[in-house]
Amino acid sequence: MKKVFLFSLLLLQIVFVSAQKITPLTTPEAAGFSSDRLKNLDREMNDWVQKEWMNGAVALIIHNGKVAYYKSVGYNDLAARSAMQKENIFRIASQSKAITSVAMMMLFEEGKFLLDDAVSKYIPAFKKQQVLDKFNATDTTYTTVPAKSEITIRQLFTHTSGLGYAQIGSKESNAIYAKSKLTAGIGVQGDKLLDAMNRLAKLPLMHQPGEKWTYGLNVDLLGCLVEVISGMTLNDFFRTRIFEPLGMKDTYFLVPQEKASRLVNMYKEDSTGHLIKAETNMLNGAVGPNYPLIPSGYYSGGAGLSSTIYDYAVFLQMLLNNGVYNGKRLLSRNTVRIMTQNQIGDLSIRGDDKFGLGFQVIVEKGSGRTLSQAGTFSWGGAFATSYWVDPKEKLVFLFYRQLQGTTHADLPEKFRSLTYQAILE
Repeated sequence: MKKVFLFSLLLLQIVFVSAQKITPLTTPEAAGFSSDRLKNLDREMNDWVQKEWMNGAVALIIHNGKVAYYKSVGYNDLAARSAMQKENIFRIASQSKAITSVAMMMLFEEGKFLLDDAVSKYIPAFKKQQVLDKFNATDTTYTTVPAKSEITIRQLFTHTSGLGYAQIGSKESNAIYAKSKLTAGIGVQGDKLLDAMNRLAKLPLMHQPGEKWTYGLNVDLLGCLVEVISGMTLNDFFRTRIFEPLGMKDTYFLVPQEKASRLVNMYKEDSTGHLIKAETNMLNGAVGPNYPLIPSGYYSGGAGLSSTIYDYAVFLQMLLNNGVYNGKRLLSRNTVRIMTQNQIGDLSIRGDDKFGLGFQVIVEKGSGRTLSQAGTFSWGGAFATSYWVDPKEKLVFLFYRQLQGTTHADLPEKFRSLTYQAILE
């Protein structure tokens, strides 16, 4: 009897562990999706290619840990008519932020810091910061007032510290940060992350800490904190603590040469709306699209990574699994819980949506605007990559394109609707 009980217990453990790992596609119905209704998604994505709203894309839908849909459409090279491949590597830009947030929360779980610690406790240059008061656009001079409080680590996660963005932020932050040679973190040469963050510390905040939501260099600073607290480069921390345990074999700051051919082409719209390759002039001319292939010791936790859609889905499935994947636990379930709930109170970012510790979060008040359930968390990247995780539906879905700007910014929302309409259960 005892042997039977132990065997049953072992069997349950095996089933539990296997359920944590993504199961490959058999049929959409096996994953709780309708094959017929997914044809709507096939039709629309191919139509978007025909209309040149995108050159190509990869889409991945995972339900209850099972792949329901995994397809590529269109072209990686329009002129050569070479097909987009599912295994292509995309520049995921701000999707790097979620990985940095997880890294930092792993250190939080080890007792290395508290969320409401002042950043200056770990990087002293952030003591006694100033806040922008008046800005003269003609000569980019400005005046400041003292910050009412020090910025905290929690405020970095939630983008409420008052830090702005370089190159892609407001006219004030773009101008002020440019003088100190600060960047959005992509394609940086001849600089070190800690040096850049120490320069950032001497510049004014865009508003008083905690009073507004302002998208900025917060997660680059979080990445710097990972380095300072752990004693490892962000590259090494990601590789040894996150990518290798999860089996993410195609996610990099520097894409290796043997995989360079899998880096997708970047496209942009010309003056007539037609798509052409974007071969230069990213980030106001500062960076070329081949930046993931150029060695750099500057590891931007806010924007620096490239990855495949499947690798990133594994990362998201780990979060949906409350911090564990394929038997490897990165975070506790309560850490995932606080990361994916409202951390900004009455402040808002887009409509009624809120922000957690690294993610945009749908709350009950805003759930009527979309088919996603309250509790869904998401974000995306500047080069047209998007993801969503809906815990109530046990749903992970991603939509990857590679565009430098687009006049068809509504396609991710259309993709989201086309995903939900195909659910059977």
